[in-house]
Amino acid sequence: MTAKALFEQLKHPNHNLRSRAMREIADTRDENTIPHLMGLLEEEDMTYRRSAVKTLGVIGLDAVPSLVDELKNSENATIRASCTKALAQVAVNHPDDPFPELGLQALKTALGDLNPVVHIASAMALGAVGSAALDILVEAVQTTENVAVAVAVVNAIGSIPEEKATKTLTELANDESIDSYVRESANSALSRLQLMQQNSVRE
Repeated sequence: MTAKALFEQLKHPNHNLRSRAMREIADTRDENTIPHLMGLLEEEDMTYRRSAVKTLGVIGLDAVPSLVDELKNSENATIRASCTKALAQVAVNHPDDPFPELGLQALKTALGDLNPVVHIASAMALGAVGSAALDILVEAVQTTENVAVAVAVVNAIGSIPEEKATKTLTELANDESIDSYVRESANSALSRLQLMQQNSVRE
């Protein structure tokens, strides 16, 4: 199948055909593949855009510099949000590769993005990165004045089974001086985290 046909298949209604195309694009990529995919991040067709995001995630670390560049410099909030989601996909698809510091710092900056879709997606991406992003998330929840960011960060911390995550969430859940919604979110995240830890012990 030609490269053009593979890219067309990223819009296909059939999930399996889209997934196959993503893997094939990643496996047969050349110097034009990442720029082409980056150009799809503002597509109005949501299926096409999401497929591009996922394909960049399958490609992995090679896509990170382009994603960081667009995340930092694009004036289009859809593109910035797509970049954060693609960085999350890199972390999910390549859990054994250390996540680049370049990507961590860009996501940290994006937590302060004025667009809610971007800052919430950034928090979720840092949660997907996991332990390497924990310090950034803890610092963010302690310093942000944006309740929506704080709640997104709390939920991200709740997905990382580390002692520091448990300690941070416990402190937030017991802190009467912070927003009640953040406190409730910390309580819920703590319950989920404890359940996750119990299940991993059983396994």
